[in-house]
Amino acid sequence: MNWLTSFVRPKIRSLVGRSDVPENLWKKCPGCDQMLFHKDLESSFEVCSFCGHHLKLETHRRVALLFDEGSTHTLSLPEVRPDPLKFKDTKRYTERLKAARAATGQQDALAVVQGTMNARSVVAAFFDFNFMGGSMGTAVGAGFVYAVERAIQERASFLAVPSSGGARMQEGLLSLMQMPRTVAAIGRLKKAQLPYLVLFTNPTTGGVLASFAMLGDIHLAEPGAVIGFAGARVIQETMRHQLPEGFQRSEYLLAHGMLDLVVPRAQQRETLARILGVLRKS
Repeated sequence: MNWLTSFVRPKIRSLVGRSDVPENLWKKCPGCDQMLFHKDLESSFEVCSFCGHHLKLETHRRVALLFDEGSTHTLSLPEVRPDPLKFKDTKRYTERLKAARAATGQQDALAVVQGTMNARSVVAAFFDFNFMGGSMGTAVGAGFVYAVERAIQERASFLAVPSSGGARMQEGLLSLMQMPRTVAAIGRLKKAQLPYLVLFTNPTTGGVLASFAMLGDIHLAEPGAVIGFAGARVIQETMRHQLPEGFQRSEYLLAHGMLDLVVPRAQQRETLARILGVLRKS
C-alpha cells in the first residue's frame, strides 16, 4: 500500500461515494514513478507528461494514432492449426491461447489493418505484446505473409509495428520457420518496389528482430524502446563485460547507425506520412 491507495483514495471515496471512484483512476509511470491521471494518459496516447516515457499502447489506439480517421478496416487473417505439436508445459498450449484471446479480444498476437496515412494507402501489421509476449508462431507468420501479399496486390506501402519477445516456444521449430518465411515475403515486397517501413516499439527482440524487422527501407523507433536479439543480462553474463549505459535502447541504436529516426508518438503520423510521400514520389 502507498499514500495514494491508503490515504488519498479513501478520502475521495468518503466525499463522492465508493461507486464514483474507478479503480484505474491513476497509473504509475515506469520511468519516473509519478502518478498519472488516466484521462491525461488517454489524451497523450500513453506518454508520461513528466518524463516522456512511452507506456504500452493498445493496438486499436495505435491504429487511431497513425491512420487517417475513418479510413481503416481490419483484415481477416488465414486460419492455422491452433496446436500443431500438442504442446504442454505447466499448462496446455490450447489453454494459454484461450486465456490470451479472452484477455486481449484477439485471435493471436498480430493484427493487420489497411487504411490511409495522409491519403496514402498503407497496409500495417501490428504486434500485441499482451498476447503471449507478442511471440511469433505459425498464425503470426501466416498473418504477416498475408499482409505483405495484400500490400503487393493493392500497390500499397507496408508498415510493420513489432512488439515481441521473439519466436513462440510452444510451436518449436515451426515458429522458427516463420523467420525465413517472413523474410521471403519482404523480398517479394521489395521486388514489387513498394516502400517498407518499420516502427520499433518496446520491446522488439529475438526472432522477430532477427528476421523481417531489420529489413525495412526506413527504421523508426519510439523513445526508450528495447531493441535487441538477446537480453542485456544474458549478453553481459556471456561476455563478462559491463555493457554501455542505455545499451539496446532506441537512442543507443540510433547513435550507432542501426536506426534512422527516434520519433515520439505525437509526431509519428506526420513523420510516416512525410516519408511515404518521398518514397512514393507524391
